[in-house]
Order: sequence, then structure tokens, then C-alpha cells
Amino acid sequence: TADADDGEQTGFRVYRRGVAVIALCAVYLTVGWFNAHNVERTHYELTTDKELPGGSLRIAHIADSHIGTTFDGEGFGEYLEVIQAENPDVLLITGDLIDDSTPREEMLAACRQFSRISTTYGIYFVYGNHDKGYGRHGYDANELEAELAANGVTVMEDDVVQITDSVSIIGRRDRDDSRRREFVGEGAGTERMSMGEITQDIAPETYTVVLDHQPNDYDAQAEAGVDLVLSGHTHGGQLIPLGPIGRIIGANDRTYGHERRDSTDFIVTSGISDWEIDFKTGTKSEYVIIDITQENE
Repeated sequence: TADADDGEQTGFRVYRRGVAVIALCAVYLTVGWFNAHNVERTHYELTTDKELPGGSLRIAHIADSHIGTTFDGEGFGEYLEVIQAENPDVLLITGDLIDDSTPREEMLAACRQFSRISTTYGIYFVYGNHDKGYGRHGYDANELEAELAANGVTVMEDDVVQITDSVSIIGRRDRDDSRRREFVGEGAGTERMSMGEITQDIAPETYTVVLDHQPNDYDAQAEAGVDLVLSGHTHGGQLIPLGPIGRIIGANDRTYGHERRDSTDFIVTSGISDWEIDFKTGTKSEYVIIDITQENE
């Protein structure tokens, strides 16, 4: 009958829509898992009229490894070997090496991996908002810092290190330190220095690279006249549509990628891993290589 035929057609349409929804969900989940676990190389080329050692500087930049999410401490070492093959002059890490749930043994394993890296000017690290305060796992920021230092990593909190006669690294205290009194470690709950304070003794002809986990101080950094600011934290938006929403509400000065304000270059990485869930749809996992070339006068 006509009613029976209509019922069969309606049922078939519902079935097809159900299959389509399931297929789309499967694709979404597959892409999200792949983006989180597949670490890509992202390359930037910058120029400067300031002096560089030998006329160039190659920076390797990583952030947000959140050890234990998509790889453990030993797995982290495999990516460091890939980075070592890039022959960077310096490795810069902008926070969240560990995660809320990273066990002590994985923290120790991750720190040991830095002994695989050999660069001209060293390895420098600033804390993110997930690197401190997790004493329930049997360690604190003091032990993390000691383990990093034992494996050749310089931990910076509102510090300036001159790595050559013409290049300085500025490592900033994370902006959340002063707001999270439960942080465990030296300097917990301390207000961080302003950009004006931290740069006041740096010669203007020095090429300055700022490490700041959260990309939230662009106006002050541009006003201070630093040359390059590296950040992480945002995970590039992580999940659709968090990236566009973050840009609309101004959650950060930038969610991902490169921009230039006045004489300052800003780069935000989407991170080498993920946070809590090993899933990304709004971005990719990456390590960053930055080649800076001195312009001929």
C-alpha cells in the first residue's frame, strides 16, 4: 500500500542519515587522533638587521608535551632525536613539559631525554601553567627543576641569559604563578616582572628572544622592542570551534602561528602533544624550527 511504501521510504531515509552521522563521527575521531599523535615539522624564516653569530641562528622550539598524554617519557626522547637531526643552535621550551597526571617516574624519564640533545648554545625552559603544584604525584617544581638542570636544561623565571655577544634569551615567569598559591616550589605566588623591568639592562643592539608560555602580553612585549616572542599554551585551538571562539573573545593575543607587531615577531606553537585527551581537530601537533638570518647592510 501507499502508506506502507511511505513508511519504508521514511525508515530508509532515517537509516541513511544514521549511517552518515556514524561515518562522519568516525572520520572526526580518526582525524582528531591522527592530528594529536602525528607530530609535524613547522618552519619559519625570519630576518633581522641585528648582528647574529655567523650571520644566522637556528632555533628549535617546542611546548606542551604534557608527558603521558600522547607519549611517555621515553617516547618524548624519540621526538628529541628528530629535533637533534635538525642541528639547532639552541632548543627553547615554552612550558607544560608535564601534565596534571604525569607520574614521577615519567617526569624523571622525560628529563633524562634532554641528555640526547647537543646544541651550540644550550637548552632553555620556562614553566607553563601545568608544570607546578602537583605534589600528589610525589614531586614538586623544585625536583623538576633539579632534574632538568641535571640533564643540561636551564630553567628560567624572569631571567636573562646572554648566549652570545649579540643574542639574549629572556625567560618569563608564567602569568598564572601569582594567582595559584597552591604552586609548590621556589617563588610560588610571586608576581612576575614587567617587560620594562626585565629588559631595562639589555643593550638595544642585542637580539632578544622571549620565552613566555601564555601569549598574553603582546602590547608590552612589542613596546619593549624585543625581537622574537615564543609561546605555547593554546594548543592552536585544539578542538573545533575553540580556536575561532578564542579569537573572538580575546582569550589570548594569538592562538597559533606567526605575526609581526612593529619590530617584534610573535610565534605561537600548537604544541608537540595534547592536554588530557589525545585528540586534536582544530590544529596539529608540531615541533618548530626557526631560521633567523642577518640582513646584509
